[in-house]
Amino acid sequence: MLKGKKKEKVIKGHQVHEKDTGSPEVQIAILTKRIEELSGHLKKHKKDNHSRRGLIQMVADRRTHLKYLERKHKERYKTVSKKFNLK
Repeated sequence: MLKGKKKEKVIKGHQVHEKDTGSPEVQIAILTKRIEELSGHLKKHKKDNHSRRGLIQMVADRRTHLKYLERKHKERYKTVSKKFNLK
């Protein structure tokens, strides 16, 4: 779970404008960071199925945001997918 300073750092690194906290780029960045952290947890705790379900939901949510960007803003989608090495 991202808290406080870590989340602020992720948001500041991907903001579109100064007060941006909810653009698709920021949401994808936050989800990507949470997915990375949860993946590390699941490598250590292989039988934690409740967290695995949460991970699958986060991946699906990130995919939804990516599809929206691809549909509405092609250039922004390309930059985000390159930045995070996503397909």
